[in-house]
Amino acid sequence: MDIKRIVAFLAIILIVFTSIGLSSPNLVKNVKLGLDLKGGFEILYVAEPIEAGKPVNKDSLTQTALSLEQRANSLGVTEPEVTTEGTDRIRVKFPGVSNEEEVRKVIKEPAQLTFRGPDGTKEMLGSDFVEGAAKVQFDQTNRPIIAIEVKNKDKFRDVTTRLLGQPLGIYLDEKQLSAPTIQQVLSDGKATITGNFTFDEAKKLADTINLGALPLKLTEKYSQSVGATLGLLSLQETVKAGLIGSVLILLFMLIFYRIPGLVASISIITYAWLLLIVFELVHATLTLPGIAAFILGVGMAVDANIITAERIKEEIRSGKSVLSSLKAGSKHSFRTIMDANITNIICGAVLFYIGNGAIRGFALTNMLSIALSIVTNIFFARLLLVLLIRANVFKKPSYFGVKESEIRAL
Repeated sequence: MDIKRIVAFLAIILIVFTSIGLSSPNLVKNVKLGLDLKGGFEILYVAEPIEAGKPVNKDSLTQTALSLEQRANSLGVTEPEVTTEGTDRIRVKFPGVSNEEEVRKVIKEPAQLTFRGPDGTKEMLGSDFVEGAAKVQFDQTNRPIIAIEVKNKDKFRDVTTRLLGQPLGIYLDEKQLSAPTIQQVLSDGKATITGNFTFDEAKKLADTINLGALPLKLTEKYSQSVGATLGLLSLQETVKAGLIGSVLILLFMLIFYRIPGLVASISIITYAWLLLIVFELVHATLTLPGIAAFILGVGMAVDANIITAERIKEEIRSGKSVLSSLKAGSKHSFRTIMDANITNIICGAVLFYIGNGAIRGFALTNMLSIALSIVTNIFFARLLLVLLIRANVFKKPSYFGVKESEIRAL
């Protein structure tokens, strides 16, 4: 018996399971739930220009999506998800929202960019500005400034004449973004906005002005509402089913594959823990399809272990030693496992590229789970098996699910 390898094996298990026990409660608590598990609603909008003949380009769609997210945040909606789809669609998800009608009413109104005088009078609108003309430039001291251009030069000259020496507030809806002072009469329709901006602040203001110059009208195309009770019930039933399935899988591995089954159980538990850590790091939102992908990943992880264990059993039946069987079985199973995993990653990448919403969530979870499965259920599991076998404790073929009669028969 090689005590050092036994101690190394036990130390690895102790470290892994202690880490799992200490971190798992917080990991589970911090998982972001999608609206199908938390309750809430989602809306798919089709965007079109308010002014006939204006284009809906990528920039205007992105800026409108940002505006929707800002509105949702101002309403107190927790972690809204706003994504653009295709060339003219925006999907908005509101997990945990109960006042659906109020949010729906406010969220779909076009963002209104206005320029107001000191008394609150609206002097100009976002549509008065040339589309896409607001750009970040730099002055002689290398400070960022914003160059703008209006469509109606005469109107701009009149406004700057009346408000000379006074501030002209820039508002998005009712929020003041900036209040530059008019320092001279501007008759050519062009101006610059100066201030103590960082580049990011100047870029954000320029983007907002461009958004106001290209306002979009949103038409509701599709909506889905999930009650909080239904979402909680879905989560409970899904977790219950997943736990039952996982326990049955682990028992199956232990009964039929003995030592490789024990190692497989350890690596599968480690895999599930690491996947939760990745979810935490990338701030992923867990949905029902995501849980389905998670459970599918467990099944694929079991497949990898079964393929390896069966190849090891075949090698033992052929009369090889346990250590030689491990080396040969691991080598012959590696390519089969990798081919299957790479194929699934390719399928997941295609789904992520062409899909949307829940489909992309399923695809992302599936690809992450496959990557972690390769690390835990091939390399980590092999390390543990090597330590146990080289420790010369489990030498009998029966520890690997092979009967003596099967060896003699060959």
